[in-house]
Amino acid sequence: MYSTTLLTNPPPPPLPTTNTHQSPKVDRLVFLIDKSKSINHLLQVHAALLRHGLHEHSILNFKLQRSYFSLGRLDYSVALFERTHNPNVFFWTSIINGHVQRGLHDKALFYYAQMLIHGVEPNCFTFSSLLKSCPLEPGKALHSQAIRFGFESDLFVRTGLVDVYARGDDVMSAQQLFDTMPEKSLVSLTAMITCYAKHGEIDKAQVLFQEMEERDVICWNVMIGGYAQHGMPNEAFYLFRKMLVAKVKPNEVTVLSVLSACGQLGALESGRWLHSYIKNNRIEINVHVGTALIDMYSKCGSLEEARLVFDRIKDKDVVAWNSMIVGYAMHGFSRDALQLFNEMCVIGHHPTDITFIGILSACGHAGLVSEGWSFFHSMKDEYGIEPKIEHYGCMVNLLGRAGQLEEAYVLVKNMKTEPDPVIWGTLLGACRLHGNIALGEEIAEFLVGKNLANSGTYILLSNIYAAAGNWDGVARVRTLMKDSGVQKEPGCSSIEVNNKVHEFLAGDKRHPKSKEIYMMLEEINGWLKAHGYTPQTDIVLHDLGERQKEQSLEVHSEKLAIALGLISTQPGTTIKIVKNLRVCLDCHAVTKLISKITGRKIVMRDRNRFHHFVNGSCSCGDYW
Repeated sequence: MYSTTLLTNPPPPPLPTTNTHQSPKVDRLVFLIDKSKSINHLLQVHAALLRHGLHEHSILNFKLQRSYFSLGRLDYSVALFERTHNPNVFFWTSIINGHVQRGLHDKALFYYAQMLIHGVEPNCFTFSSLLKSCPLEPGKALHSQAIRFGFESDLFVRTGLVDVYARGDDVMSAQQLFDTMPEKSLVSLTAMITCYAKHGEIDKAQVLFQEMEERDVICWNVMIGGYAQHGMPNEAFYLFRKMLVAKVKPNEVTVLSVLSACGQLGALESGRWLHSYIKNNRIEINVHVGTALIDMYSKCGSLEEARLVFDRIKDKDVVAWNSMIVGYAMHGFSRDALQLFNEMCVIGHHPTDITFIGILSACGHAGLVSEGWSFFHSMKDEYGIEPKIEHYGCMVNLLGRAGQLEEAYVLVKNMKTEPDPVIWGTLLGACRLHGNIALGEEIAEFLVGKNLANSGTYILLSNIYAAAGNWDGVARVRTLMKDSGVQKEPGCSSIEVNNKVHEFLAGDKRHPKSKEIYMMLEEINGWLKAHGYTPQTDIVLHDLGERQKEQSLEVHSEKLAIALGLISTQPGTTIKIVKNLRVCLDCHAVTKLISKITGRKIVMRDRNRFHHFVNGSCSCGDYW
């Protein structure tokens, strides 16, 4: 078990000594300097000090120097320091710390070098000040200096060094220093947890976190944020609840991470509860929290609530506008996204690269090819933004979905940057969508030949063959997959019921209500047959009999999630589903019919976009 020293900074250094007798006059001036809350008051005290001939009194000068930079006048602090005769290590450390506090690390290092030139040796406080937020390379030099002067083993200096290496992505050095610390402070533990979480080593971060005897809000935030950033939203939300039980008060950083987790899960009720918690606990809904709420509501399927938050944000920055534009885009409300873009430009905000990702995605969902090309060219021509690989990906998606496969292929081959697996996967997906086997094979052979093929490459090529009934081709690809150790990502759907997220795989029978779910599926199948629905068995990418194909379709994960929603919520309640893959044609058609038969609105978020099913129609217009 690690002990957790709670000091986050070294105690203030002892005051410089002076031969001057501590008269009541000096005591009074010390008191007035310490109590000064404004620069004007401090200047008055400084004037009194000069009138009484105490301008060379070391304690008074030291306190004045520190008070000036603490009140925001580092220039006055520097002027006083430069008038100080033979400043000792405490004066040097104070002026160094003043510059560090203002983020002026180069200047702080300059004063450190001057201190050494003047023959003044640093102490542990000098190093602990210099190491705060210090970049990696100068941090390494300071590490050598700390060893030279014998301060490497000091708790605060060692903690500062761990933090420098952790922030500089030198995980091995940070871990070596941390492991050899005889006593771990709260700051060093938090620095190491941050380092592990940043690099995706969540298990190591979790071990350290669980072994801490004392935890402050910062280390809770680091662990919650680590889970949220690395695709572990359930764990993030669970830890947040433990934080509340531990009576640790969340702050803005906490809720930003937890809102991200809610968005990943598509957990609308949990997101609404968190929004209420934020308001009830007086956490300011500033532009950062507001933007996170917009993102959460958009990803959880409630565009209406996202827009309400957007409209209430004062002094919206471009990030807030981007979040709302992206929200409209992912829901397929392309014209709304384009209108909001125009409004943003009219009031004087300059679009960013993220803005154009949202706009090009909106064009892709609506098949707006000419508009997409216009926006793509305007990035560089009008706004001076060089298109990134994400923008090319949006254009490939737009062209591919519109059936312009050759144009998309030419665009990929002429890219200034190397296409990534996502772009190739998008192009292969378009080949599958439009049944272009020849181009699909050409692309796949190119990727295999260049050693760029990944699991998605094989799976998409296999699907292209299967859709064309070329089962020999499917067998060849699946043999290659097996030999390469490639596994297909299983389809997974989730639904939130009573603040709990339920997840399903295809054919899943692990749920406690599995019996009722499958009874509901039987009832649904009866509804579908009564409405003349015929299962789209041609999309089943396995060489099976017709009835086996129908049975395979009936237990897709999204259908299981919808069945749970129907038996667990009141009639008329909107059902919200999150799917990790693109929704298949059969599930899309079935969900449209279910919405019509039950009178329910069903909102489904798949890998590409949102689908709003209402009264037998989908917001995508069957273009997805």
